[in-house]
Amino acid sequence: MDKIAVLIPCYNESITIKKVVEDYKRALPDATIYVYDNNSNDGTDEIAHEAGAVVKYEYRQGKGNVIRSMFRDIEAECYLMIDGDDTYPAEDAQKMIDLVLNKGVDMVIGDRLSSTYFTENKRPFHNLGNRVVRWAINKLFKSNIKDIMTGYRAFSRLFVKSFPVLSKGFEIETEMTIHALDKNFLLEEVPISYRDRPEGSESKLNTVSDGVKVLKTIVTLFRDYKPLLFFSISSILCIACSIVLFVPVLLEYFSTGLVLRFPTLIVSGVLLTIGILLWICGLILHVTVKKHRQLYELLLNQLNRNDE
Repeated sequence: MDKIAVLIPCYNESITIKKVVEDYKRALPDATIYVYDNNSNDGTDEIAHEAGAVVKYEYRQGKGNVIRSMFRDIEAECYLMIDGDDTYPAEDAQKMIDLVLNKGVDMVIGDRLSSTYFTENKRPFHNLGNRVVRWAINKLFKSNIKDIMTGYRAFSRLFVKSFPVLSKGFEIETEMTIHALDKNFLLEEVPISYRDRPEGSESKLNTVSDGVKVLKTIVTLFRDYKPLLFFSISSILCIACSIVLFVPVLLEYFSTGLVLRFPTLIVSGVLLTIGILLWICGLILHVTVKKHRQLYELLLNQLNRNDE
């Protein structure tokens, strides 16, 4: 088992991967550096191998798929995840690793947004997207995380071996953050310096399509992790629409003694029924999620005993 494993998912990063591997070998001489090549066609794997990294392959396209394989395959006491694009300087690595190994932090988040990200990043829609995602998650999960989508993180073994990776692409960072918040893992943020990609290196993140996937992931995980609140909001909306439709029919009945708009009355009744059913669904799923949390805690206890 490695003491420290540096995880670098890569797709066509031949321009930067040599520098990244060499920088982290100098910063963390006792670490094992793993580069997982995700169908690169520019020789990224060969360059990484020559630079001294352990090169492995993941043929299912997508960052989430790469992280799934990394977490399953690699055994270590502490895991440091970075990108292969040379945007995360190595000088912050030791501080993040020390928090995991010496303080017992389960996930250390490299916070770009509190330092140089907004001045270094030249893509304004990426900046906007980071702000929107941060606001949404902090509101929904009552947290104060400053950087939700950073790719620079350190993990404990307990987190890595108990994290169910569901995302296939760039939504993986959002999924990690929400999972850690929901399962009450110990989190800390470390402000890190950030630099934009060097000339010739292109981002694989599509602002629109990947942004939509991230927002969809937030909604899906909100439904899965907080079903009572999610379905209660839907229930309230249906019941409110039902009342809006029903009140004019009721007032009309009081003034004339007749129900003149039966279709409106029927739609109102259907919406009221749907609203009640949605709330009941949320209540049932809330109990299921609570039971799942209990079982998850037992799983963590078992993993702790196995590691001992």
